[in-house]
Amino acid sequence: MKSKRRFHPAWVAVLVTFFTLVATAGFRSAPSVLVIPLQDAFGWQRDQISLAISVNVLLYGLTAPFAAALMERFTVRKVVMAALTTVSTGAFLTTQIHAPWQLVATWGVIVGIGTGSMALVFAATVANRWFVKRRGLVIGVLTAAAAAGQLIFLPGLSHLSQMYGWKSIGVTIGTASLFMVPMIFLFLREKPADLGLLPYGAPDDWQPPKPSGMSAARLAIVSLKEASAHKDFWYLVGSFFVCGLSTSGLIGTHFIPAAHDHGMGQVVAASLLALVGVFDVIGTIFSGWLTDKYDPRKLLFFYYGLRGLSLFLLPSILFSSVHPSTLVFVIFYGLDWVATVPPTVMLCRTILGPDRATVIYGWVFASHQIGGAIAAFGAAVVRVKFGDYAAAFYVSGALCLITSYYVLQIGKGKDLASLKP
Repeated sequence: MKSKRRFHPAWVAVLVTFFTLVATAGFRSAPSVLVIPLQDAFGWQRDQISLAISVNVLLYGLTAPFAAALMERFTVRKVVMAALTTVSTGAFLTTQIHAPWQLVATWGVIVGIGTGSMALVFAATVANRWFVKRRGLVIGVLTAAAAAGQLIFLPGLSHLSQMYGWKSIGVTIGTASLFMVPMIFLFLREKPADLGLLPYGAPDDWQPPKPSGMSAARLAIVSLKEASAHKDFWYLVGSFFVCGLSTSGLIGTHFIPAAHDHGMGQVVAASLLALVGVFDVIGTIFSGWLTDKYDPRKLLFFYYGLRGLSLFLLPSILFSSVHPSTLVFVIFYGLDWVATVPPTVMLCRTILGPDRATVIYGWVFASHQIGGAIAAFGAAVVRVKFGDYAAAFYVSGALCLITSYYVLQIGKGKDLASLKP
């Protein structure tokens, strides 16, 4: 095999994956825009609407480890094309709903499974297959695609819902999902060996991991069973649970409704959340670069600690208009939003080795979405019971501070070299 080219096709794989994840992030961001329009259109309570979002977030995570195994078994391209078609079906069906349970079935179940079949395990799979060097940076770039999706879609979807009604969101997402299918079919190659190449940065004697020979479901279950015997696995599971709770579940779902409670317009609030995405792109790419150079445990300590402090400040800086302190929060929180992903993915490689890293990350990511699902529904219950989101923000902030201590216990007693692949 050839290992060197002036331009390695690995970067084409990154580009295609990036745009696919941008689109997926746009699909995932839509529920936060739907809360107020559905409340106004049907008179539903926020906890009824948030239940569908919670199911979506939960299935988005629980599907991930099986999707990672399916990608190993049936190819990445086939799984992603099937997932995009599933999302499109669910989005179009959402336009026909008339009851909360129908929202749970369409947006919660169908779209949740579809987006979960791509998710960040898609990014981890591409990074692990195509790169040896620059893997942390690539994971950072692909993780940042989620932020870029919010940047592109959130204000536009919010504007669409105000101008043309909430059904326009389902039509837009359904159409966009179908548009992505031929792009995946035409441009996404499965692995470097298909082109007679080694992964980017691989030495001449590099050998690919040997296939397990197990079915996709069995590989996922066996990997979970074996990883469960490792204390470090549970530290990663717990930390990513809090990560999901404090980002996609809480801020991603309820920032717009919380800002609306303080008199802020929905489009303005959506634009602020999109601005979080702008700074998340910067923060996550920088985090990927740092992960290639520094101890990932220490990076996680700072990320969770700073996030916790910022959540304690949020209830006091939401106003009817954009205030300088609100912008400071947006910038600060944006830089930290998913900066946790590159070091977490890197640490997943140390549990059962590089060949199972993506499946292990799938399970760790499942805990991320379980936390997100609890926050998506729980924060709505807090809002209905107490009239605001303050208690939800404070509890999430406290959990982040606790997590910042426990991530330092991962691989305790081992030196940094033993944690690097």
